[in-house]
Amino acid sequence: MDMKGYSVSSTTNHRNKPFFAASIHTTKQQLTRPQKIHSFKLASFSYYYSIPMLLPSLVLLLLLVPSVHSNSTYHIATNNSFTPFLRLKRIRQHLSKINKPPLKTIQSPDGDLIDCVLSHQQPAFDHPNLKGQKPLEPPERPKGYEENNDNVTESFFHQLWTHSGESCPQGTIPIRRTTEQDILRSSSIRRFGRKPRGVRRDSTASGHEHAVVFVNGEQYYGAKASINVWAPIVTDQYEFSLSQIWVIGGSFDNNLNTIEAGWQVSPELYGDNYPRFFTYWTTDAYQTTGCYNLLCSGFVQTNNRIAIGAAINPRSAYNGRQFDIGIMVWKDPKHGHWWLEFGSGLLVGYWPAFLFSHLRSHANMVQFGGEIVNSRSRGYHTGTQMGSGHFAEEGFRKAAYFRNLQVVDWDNNLLPLSNIHQLADHSNCYDIREGTNHVWGTYFYYGGPGRNVRCP
Repeated sequence: MDMKGYSVSSTTNHRNKPFFAASIHTTKQQLTRPQKIHSFKLASFSYYYSIPMLLPSLVLLLLLVPSVHSNSTYHIATNNSFTPFLRLKRIRQHLSKINKPPLKTIQSPDGDLIDCVLSHQQPAFDHPNLKGQKPLEPPERPKGYEENNDNVTESFFHQLWTHSGESCPQGTIPIRRTTEQDILRSSSIRRFGRKPRGVRRDSTASGHEHAVVFVNGEQYYGAKASINVWAPIVTDQYEFSLSQIWVIGGSFDNNLNTIEAGWQVSPELYGDNYPRFFTYWTTDAYQTTGCYNLLCSGFVQTNNRIAIGAAINPRSAYNGRQFDIGIMVWKDPKHGHWWLEFGSGLLVGYWPAFLFSHLRSHANMVQFGGEIVNSRSRGYHTGTQMGSGHFAEEGFRKAAYFRNLQVVDWDNNLLPLSNIHQLADHSNCYDIREGTNHVWGTYFYYGGPGRNVRCP
């Protein structure tokens, strides 16, 4: 069975020459055989969020404390003892909001549970402006868009949860279930699923470092690229490494609007080091609005084959086979919503226009590239890798790449980039090299190992 929606670059006899890379398809037989997995139906979510049977006994024991201690001692005991219970209660209340009752649940070999939720019951429709509505029909794609030769309706991008052959029924969407452990890894319930505040493209004050190319100075209505997929090492639980497209409106202060999509490795968010397909949005520079994936009301998913936040497989290997994913974000000229396409022609869903202020009309910047968090938790620069963990100069099959970079103009045309800018916050840690040829169009290599002799 052909793998559709995933591009593989072949390099026979043309080492380090991207323009000789041919886009082909691999097969399931070439993937690592997953363990046997099963799907099962859940009649109710109450089991997952009920308080364990042990808790009533503990509560009873605590209530007996004042009979043997003074009032002051009693207050101290109850405050200290009940704090974890109150936090657990708040976590379960939050989980009940974002985890919707599924028609079917699929066990992924990486430990994820993928819930098949009725489309109109997904988190997006908790938003006051969307209550009672249903997902919209697909929009017109940009002019100049070239579909893969595969039948788009049969295209399928491999994520680990699909390896059992199970899928979500029509009328539902797959959602990665959020667990108590996911939230407990976060700094707080309120910040769970959100990027740290103060993230700026042109500053590393917040510990974020970038290697990107960007265009600005015009009005942009979308962006498209193929992004090479790797599994970079992230050395600290509270750091991440990602590769993505940013569609940006406003300025880098409190009114920043962004739409973001790509892949990321985030131990804090997912509890492992798998690269995962993700989305993000914000309207106030990551302060209070927006979130990753479907962890808040906002993004409306329309596809029953892609689970946002689920692990990607296969990944690229150093000096071996290369894999990349197609990402396109563009503004529907008719309704003004921002749509997301993944792989070869798979529409994932859309961000409603009303979510935004500046992006309600257009973007004034588009950015492509990598980002990491450098927490300096050990007192020196992080060893978290960007891309493949190798510098841009190593080239094809060794350094990570973006290829076929394009933007969408006011008339819904896909166009090549012009007036391109490069930015590497710390080029001794992570760098970038841009180029153009007749097969890859505008492309670049980027990334690095982080801490090294030139990056102390």
